[in-house]
Amino acid sequence: MNKVSDNPVYFVLSTYNTRMKFATKAVHAGVHPDPLTGAVMTPIYQTSTYAQVSPGVHKGYEYSRTHNPTRTQLQDQLAALEEGMHGLCFSSGMAAIDTVIKLLSPGDEVIASNDLYGGTYRLFSKVYTDFGITFHYVDMTDPELVKAKINKNTKLIYTETPTNPMLSVTDIAAMAAIAHSAGALLAVDNTFATPYLQKPITMGADIVIHSLTKYMGGHSDVVMGALIVNNTELKDRLAFIQNSCGATPGPQDCFLVLRGIKTLHLRMERHCHNARIIADWLMNHPKVGHVYYLGLPHHPGHTIAASQMKDFGGMISFILKGDDYAQAIKVMESFKLFTLAESLGGVESLVTHPASMTHAAVPAAERIKSGLTDTLIRLSVGVEDVDDLIEDLAQAIG
Repeated sequence: MNKVSDNPVYFVLSTYNTRMKFATKAVHAGVHPDPLTGAVMTPIYQTSTYAQVSPGVHKGYEYSRTHNPTRTQLQDQLAALEEGMHGLCFSSGMAAIDTVIKLLSPGDEVIASNDLYGGTYRLFSKVYTDFGITFHYVDMTDPELVKAKINKNTKLIYTETPTNPMLSVTDIAAMAAIAHSAGALLAVDNTFATPYLQKPITMGADIVIHSLTKYMGGHSDVVMGALIVNNTELKDRLAFIQNSCGATPGPQDCFLVLRGIKTLHLRMERHCHNARIIADWLMNHPKVGHVYYLGLPHHPGHTIAASQMKDFGGMISFILKGDDYAQAIKVMESFKLFTLAESLGGVESLVTHPASMTHAAVPAAERIKSGLTDTLIRLSVGVEDVDDLIEDLAQAIG
C-alpha cells in the first residue's frame, strides 16, 4: 500500500460513517488523512487559489471562497454528525442565518419564534422587513399558534430549540409536519443542543443552523456558522448564495472547529453534568426566585425536551427573589470564576445579562412578553469542577 486511500482503516472510516456511534463520528467522520503526506490532522490549506492544468480544468478547487479542502472536511463532518447529507460553513452564525433568508423573495412570510436570539431578531426586523419579507413572531411551544399564522405566503418556519435565553422548547416533529403541510421549509437553530444532544433533521427539519462559535468550537477562539441539509437541490441553492455573497470562513477557523469537535461529546457530557447540579443548587437557594433549566421537571418544556434530546444541556437562566435590577447587576459584577461576557458554549463558565447584552436589539416590550426581563441572569456552565462553580455562585449571590 503506497496511497492513503489504500489504507483499510481509511476505507472503513470513509465508507461506513453512518454505522459509527457519535463519539467515533466526532473524532473520525468526514475527515481523513491527508492524501499527499498522510497527515492525521486535517491540514490548514492557507491558500486563496489553486493551480489548473488547463483553463477550467482543476482538481476540484479553483478559489477558496468557493471551496477549500480544510472547509470541505469540516462541512462533511458536520453533515455526518447531524445525520444530514450536506454541510455548508460561513464566517459567522449570522451569515448562515442570512443565507437562509436569502432563499426568500419579496412578499414571502416567515413564522419565527417569539424569543429569538437578539441578533437574529435584529436581522429579521431591521434588515429583511425592508426587502418586503414579513415576519410573524409566535410562541412555538404552542403549535396551534403557528397554524393560525400559516397562509399561502408562508415559506419558512424558523425556530430555536432550546431558545436563547428562556430555554423554551419547540416540538420539532410537530413543527415539521405543520411546515410541510403548508409547503414551507423548517429551519431549526440547534446551537444550544448541538448534534450530540439533538438531531433536528431526523425529526423532519429541512435546515439545521449552528453558531459554531459556541459548543461546536467549544474554546471561545473562533467565530463561525453552519447550515446542514438533507436535500441536494436545497444545498445547491444555499451553496450558490454562499459562494455569490462570499461570507465564508478561512481555513484556520475551520481547523479550530475541526479540533474542537473531536472533544464535543466529552465536553457536552461535562456541561450537562455541571448544569444539572447547579440548577438543583439554585432551586434550593433562598435568594433565587425562579430557575429556567430544561432538566427541572417543572420546566414547561421538560417533557418534550426529554423526548427529543439526549440530555438537557449546559445553559441555565435564573431570576433573584424580589426581581431587583440593582441586585441582579451586583451579582453579575461579583463573580470570580464566571466571566461576564457575551457568547456561550466554551469550556469556561460565562454569565450574561441578556437584556443589555445578547438581546439588547429586541425592544423591551417584546422581550418582556417572552419573559426576558431586565433582571434575568443567564449562565453558560463550563467544564470546571462543579464545586468551584457553586462556591463562586454562593459568594456572588450572597
